[in-house]
Amino acid sequence: MRVAILTVSDSVSRGARQDESGPTLRARCEARGWQVVAAHWVPDESRMIQARLIELADVTGADVILTTGGTGLGPRDVTPEATRAICTREVPGLAERMRALGSASNPRAALSRAVAAVRQHTLIVNLPGSPRGAEESFEAIADLLPHAVEILRGGRHD
Repeated sequence: MRVAILTVSDSVSRGARQDESGPTLRARCEARGWQVVAAHWVPDESRMIQARLIELADVTGADVILTTGGTGLGPRDVTPEATRAICTREVPGLAERMRALGSASNPRAALSRAVAAVRQHTLIVNLPGSPRGAEESFEAIADLLPHAVEILRGGRHD
């Protein structure tokens, strides 16, 4: 499976803070034998997020794009809206599962506005920006991702 990782963070994109969540997700993907085909950083700017997601889906050909950051209630948290703007279908069960399982260890997980959605044949999943939140959310859905990709490629549901 080909995976791209997009860290959405003003401070990371301008070099004021080191990205911890992106490398955490890369390690988790590689541990599963998945190929990480791209890893990028963008500020919390909707147009920039949209442009990078389109590039990763349409040009890089990633099966799955994992975003990290921008899913909270802050005024600059726009990742879910940017994702919805370039996708055609949502996959609400993935985001619901991440929030439900995350709430068991951190009640604040319920505040996440993360979405999962499809752009053509690419699944885009928003994860929290903290390394712990990103990792826990990833683990909540990781076993489902290969089947989701198979279905997006035209596979059967059985």
